[in-house]
Amino acid sequence: MTSAASIPVRALLLGERLETRGLERQDAISTAPLTLRLGESRIAVLFRYGVAVFAGMSAIEEDEVVRSLGPRISDPLKTPESDSVRVAINPAGDDNVGSSGITLKDASPERLQIVANVLSKSIMLAHYEAKIASAFDRIEPLASRLKRQGRSGSQARDLLRQIGDVLLTQHRMVGRVEIEEKPDVLWDHPELERLYARLEDEYELVERSRAMERKLALVNETVGMLIDLVQDQRGLRLEWYIIGLISIEILLSLYQIIGRSLH
Repeated sequence: MTSAASIPVRALLLGERLETRGLERQDAISTAPLTLRLGESRIAVLFRYGVAVFAGMSAIEEDEVVRSLGPRISDPLKTPESDSVRVAINPAGDDNVGSSGITLKDASPERLQIVANVLSKSIMLAHYEAKIASAFDRIEPLASRLKRQGRSGSQARDLLRQIGDVLLTQHRMVGRVEIEEKPDVLWDHPELERLYARLEDEYELVERSRAMERKLALVNETVGMLIDLVQDQRGLRLEWYIIGLISIEILLSLYQIIGRSLH
């Protein structure tokens, strides 16, 4: 790819999943993730977990690609989430990542794939961080009611939904995104390990991933405790219902006995 003073790189979270099978072309740079050459100094990197990363492309060109991907997006977001960075190209220097931004020695597909990989993981982490924060917001009223009243109410269905959301988030993080896994491009280009490590550190991927795992565990534990409490309360109510029915049956029996004795 032809180097330039700088190129824009933008990541878009389009939906829950992006089907890339069938998009492989002769000019595909790689298939894991699918990386397409769309012109001079322009590539698109498509990740199956719903993220598309564009390098060196205008907003109009990005929109055209996104529209063409529409039928392949599962559960598309109404408004795609985005993150972007401008990458400086300096053939006379080395790859560098710091407070001043990202500088690459050249705009080779391999280097841009590494940038795309980190940017895609970062946007997924931001998405999941927002979902977990929302889960905490929904659980907080239940926990407050438990503290004030000693009971959680009858919202077992909402609690089960919370558990489902947490388990689904954990599955997507571990099974799809693989935040802490290194990109496949490093197998063929181990000399770029240092670049990836610097980007991983700059975007705090490992720290954010582990912090989110701790939050997921806390949400899961909290919701599980509330579910147990609801079940215990329902079991207690059922016991009282049974006692009430037995009492009514005893009273009816006594009434019949007394009635017969009076006659």
